[in-house]
Amino acid sequence: MKFAAIALALGSVAYGPVLAQSLEHWGSSDYWDVLIDPTLGNGCLIQSTFTDGSTVRIGFDRAQGAGYVTAFNEAWGDIVEGEWYPVLFALDGEEYEAEARGMYLEGVPGADILFDNPDFLYDIAAKYTMTLYNENGEVMSIDLTGSMAALEAAIDCQEEMG
Repeated sequence: MKFAAIALALGSVAYGPVLAQSLEHWGSSDYWDVLIDPTLGNGCLIQSTFTDGSTVRIGFDRAQGAGYVTAFNEAWGDIVEGEWYPVLFALDGEEYEAEARGMYLEGVPGADILFDNPDFLYDIAAKYTMTLYNENGEVMSIDLTGSMAALEAAIDCQEEMG
């Protein structure tokens, strides 16, 4: 099933995680760290680094009332900061179309996918594998083991933030 408008508010949502260079540690859950991003209205997020070198963040942008998935990988050197890229990501084989904004964090290229329905985070956390594709094919496939427990911890973190 494809949803062409996952990122319904992409045009009006600010960069979000682009500014997330000073994260505060809140806790951890399984394979994920639970962090607070002061630049996103103290939005909580989960973050993990994978064997392919990808670092993935899934979280809440409280300043914009949005959710996001952001991934970084040294191997993605051709990304242009601020440029929009059509992407497809699959959650256990269920495909979603979106647009990702190119970005760099501490010199590492990445892609930021924003959406205005934070409940979509539960859809991600309920799955086992997330695969990201661009026009050239697969760029990342990660195991989402522990992401549901980590997201529940991020919600506890968010409630603590008020």
